[in-house]
This record gives sequence, C-alpha cells and structure tokens, in this order.
Amino acid sequence: MKDATVRLESIEIKDFKNVRYGKLTLENSRKFYNSSILGLYGQNGSGKTALIDAILLLKFALAGQPMPSQFADYVNIDASFANLKYCFKVKNIEIDAEYDVVYEFNIRKEISESSPGYRAVIFDEILSYSYESKDEKLKLQPIINTRTNDVFGPVSKYNDLVGSGKETKASLLANRKFAHISSKSFVFSKELLDTLHRNCKEKRHLFLIENLVLYGNFELFVINTANTCMITVNGLPLNFKYEEKGEISIGNFMINLNEPTSFSEKQFDVVKKVIENMNIVLAQLVPGLTIGIRNLGTELSEDASQKIRIQLVSKKNNKEIPLKYESEGIKKIISVLQLLIVVYNNPSVTVAIDELDSGIFEYLLGEILRIISEKGLGQLIFTSHNLRPLETIDRGFIAFTTTDPKERYIRLANIKTNNNLRDFYYRDIVLGEQRKPVYDSTNNYEIDLAFMEAGETSGS
Repeated sequence: MKDATVRLESIEIKDFKNVRYGKLTLENSRKFYNSSILGLYGQNGSGKTALIDAILLLKFALAGQPMPSQFADYVNIDASFANLKYCFKVKNIEIDAEYDVVYEFNIRKEISESSPGYRAVIFDEILSYSYESKDEKLKLQPIINTRTNDVFGPVSKYNDLVGSGKETKASLLANRKFAHISSKSFVFSKELLDTLHRNCKEKRHLFLIENLVLYGNFELFVINTANTCMITVNGLPLNFKYEEKGEISIGNFMINLNEPTSFSEKQFDVVKKVIENMNIVLAQLVPGLTIGIRNLGTELSEDASQKIRIQLVSKKNNKEIPLKYESEGIKKIISVLQLLIVVYNNPSVTVAIDELDSGIFEYLLGEILRIISEKGLGQLIFTSHNLRPLETIDRGFIAFTTTDPKERYIRLANIKTNNNLRDFYYRDIVLGEQRKPVYDSTNNYEIDLAFMEAGETSGS
C-alpha cells in the first residue's frame, strides 16, 4: 500500500489566457465525499480550458519537464507574466500526519536562446507547507523560495535541505540557470532532488517533495482537446495507468485505426492488459460491447527489433468490425476509460479532462459521473457543455465561469434543495440573478440580421 496520498485542493490563476483572476476550490463544501469531482460550465471563451491548461502546467512543473513553447502565448496580453498557485493536501499514511501545501510560480514569455521564436519561462517558485501529526504542529512556512539571487531561501531551510557546502551551492546555481534556459521547474528538477537525497537533514521536507514529484509523474493526468482532434481523424490516444505485481505502466499510446499499428512485445503486453481491464467496465457502459486486438504478425523495425502489428476491433453480438467504424463517442470513452477506472479506485489520482462530454451520449455521461462521484475515491476535474451532469451529481461538485475576467469562477448561490440545478442555471442565464453574470446575452434579431447580411456578401 502506498504510504502517502496527494490531493489537489484549490487553484488560483492570475493573468493567464483570458483569466485576469480566478480561484476554484476543488473539494465539495456541502457534504463529505471520498471522491473529489469538479465540473466547470460556461459559455465558449470564458476560461474553462484555461483551468485545464493551468493543471497541465502544474504537471510539467512537478514532473520536471520543459514547458511547451505555446505556453509563452498564454500570458494575458495586458500582463508581463502570469501567476499560478496550487494548494494540496498531502497525507503520510504510515505515521498519520498531514501537510497543507502551497506551490506557486510565475511564467513569462522570453526569446528562445536555442531555437527560433519564444519560450515559456517559469520563475519565482515558492513551495510552502504546514504540518500536523499527533506529536507536532507547524504553521505554514516557505521551505524553498527562488525569489532571490541565491540558490533559494530562506537560509535556514536552505541549510536543512542541501547543506552549506560551496561546491553544492555552485552546482545548484548552475542547475538553476539550466532549468531557466530549458523552461523547467528548478524546485522539482532532478538535480535538486538528487542533492536533497544526499544532504537533506529534515526527512519531512524530503518526504513532501518526493511525493509531489511522484504525483506529477504518475498520478496527475491531463487530457486536452488534442485527444478529441486525433479521434476525429481515426487516431486513438489510449491513456492509461496500469499496475500489476507492483510494476506500474503509465503513458499514452497513439493507435492508428486506419491501418495496423506496430508495438514492441512489452508495449503489446501492456496494451493487451489495459484493454482486458477496460472491457470489464465497457461491457456495462455499452451493453455487450468489448474491444479486441487482432495480432497481424511481426515485422522487423529499422533498429532490427521485432514489432507486433495490431488492429483494434469492436466485438458485439458475436461479430467483429474494425474499431474505426464505431462512433466518435465510443472512441472517446475508450480513450479515457482506463483513467476513469483508476480515478474510481485510487484516492491519490487526479484526472483533468477538457470537454469530457464530446461525442458521449448525455444520459450515459450523467450516470458515469454520478457513480464516480458517489462511490469513487480519486479526483476528476472536467469541463463540459452538456448540462445533464447538473441533474445527476451533487451541486457541490459544479462550478461556473462568469463574464468578468477579474472574477472568472463562481459557485451559484441561493439554490434551494429542491431546485433543479440545470433549470436554475438556464434561469440565471436569462435573468442574471447571481452577483456576477454567467452569460453575455445575445440578441436573436441581431443574429438573424447578421446571417442575412453574410449571405448577401457571399452571394448566396
């Protein structure tokens, strides 16, 4: 059993994309659930995808991976940098201790020194935590603050974490500069983590940082709309985390549905096990449907290794057809289903999915979310345009975007127990009864006139 759980509790965003300011608490404040679900709703261009992108940035930071260059353009056009702040609850199960953790950083756009164009740079990282066990209680305090020309402060924490050696300091200064140039987090870099393993005097600090790194690498998953685009052209991004006999397999295999896809023997074994596991649930979601793998034989790859060529098929009513002929909704479910299984069973897993509803039958979507919210253990964050979940999951799991970029996210107020949240939201769109409007009203007459004008211009 894992000796720690990590749960993302809130996200605060400043000057990121079209969000001048927005904060979302991810836990249900109405009543206790083991799961943590957040569905974010709102009109197009109102900050839903910004939340998913902020979580994706967190994953890159915690995993010590370079920030993709496109994030350089995500800083709000009226700001010089964006600020992102994340709060976590980390539990040490072995000794029954709990951390409240705050990690924040800024990103800005800089000219790339190694390639044409711009890069996204992460800077001013601060990692703080409070701690409570049966024997000890510590107030919130920073342990790593990179808002300094030194390696990091405060000095007392620096000495506790990495010691006072001059060679260590010189090496870490070089590593910090390299992290900046390569658009990586310094706080969660491999070089700093290696130094901590050698020199850290306070094991509590090391435990926290190690588990945040593990969370970023193995337990935080972000599925953006690029997945949906691949499905549209018959690519199947198979996202998974699979554990057997203590060995963890994690990743994303892109399977071409138009022609055979080649895998190594090890990859083929993982795909086979993931699909077998997924079929247990798929047959219940879409009665009688399972996914099969046709082994089309081996081929020799350019590196002289043996590859296995496969084709995915759907199996129903004792008939097989190529999976490419199934609906996009079925493919979308298959693409994320294994992660939903992990969310249901694992309290330390977070999955964020943009446009979860894309192509999925609304009644089925509502039932999936209701089951995960009521019986699951992990954390699911999603955006959606389909309003069916507003009728099936507790309203404490739902948030909305507003038309105000300076207060992007809200929970609806003044909802009575017997109110249908879907109907209540429609009513608020029309009447605007919340303290912040949730919809920029449109004028049907003006829309009609615009269609006629455009038709005249195009010669229709």
